[in-house]
Amino acid sequence: MSVVKRKDLEKFLNNLLNIYEYQDYGPNGLQVEGVDEVSKVAFAVSATRHSINEAAKNGANALIVHHGLFWKFHGTRALKGPFAKRVFPLVRNEINLFGYHLPLDAHLEVGNAAGIAKLLKMTDVTPFGDYKGSPTGLRGKLPKKYKREELAKELESILNHKVIFSIPQEQEEIRTLAIITGGANSEWAGAMRLGLDAYLTGEMSEHDWHESAEGGVTMFAGGHNATEQFGVQLLMKEVEREFGLECFFIESQNPA
Repeated sequence: MSVVKRKDLEKFLNNLLNIYEYQDYGPNGLQVEGVDEVSKVAFAVSATRHSINEAAKNGANALIVHHGLFWKFHGTRALKGPFAKRVFPLVRNEINLFGYHLPLDAHLEVGNAAGIAKLLKMTDVTPFGDYKGSPTGLRGKLPKKYKREELAKELESILNHKVIFSIPQEQEEIRTLAIITGGANSEWAGAMRLGLDAYLTGEMSEHDWHESAEGGVTMFAGGHNATEQFGVQLLMKEVEREFGLECFFIESQNPA
């Protein structure tokens, strides 16, 4: 059985994802400290009561997620109620919790958007989006011209989730696409400024539906969790390859 020191796993992940280049909504890296040596690692999109309990039940020494426990918009939180039911199992079982947010959205090899782009066989992939000076997704060229309904069906197959889309009247075909996964609703405007045909994210508001269509960009929304399931799974393969650790992915039933 392979074993790695927590500090070595942390160093590998932090360097791979280049976390120090990001000003994020919360801390990236180790969020809850557990045992010093790691032999089994769980991966999930979010650090929820379900994913944490599954990690503990299956004997994981570490849980690596995209959405961690601590966010600036939450402010100071008391250890009680639902939040306590997430934190206490980690502490009791000495599970290390690692969270990687924007670095895992934007990474061009193991990122959320990169995972979708690879499945779509996109080419000419370059960074896209900007949050305080750092990219948050990517853009590129699709392997062929798509009708929007055709691309929506392919995305539904990839995401295993219903996809909704806006409908620009003057646009007939899609060849260029920008992707920022999760809740990047307003970033369709960046795709419009660059003259791209379409934009994919997880969520869409009522006004985004109208404004993206009026701006000539087909905006696709495929679910926050569904679009962000790829980065942690690509990261899992990297950890398996680098350290030979036993790893497993915990799926979420989140339809949002």
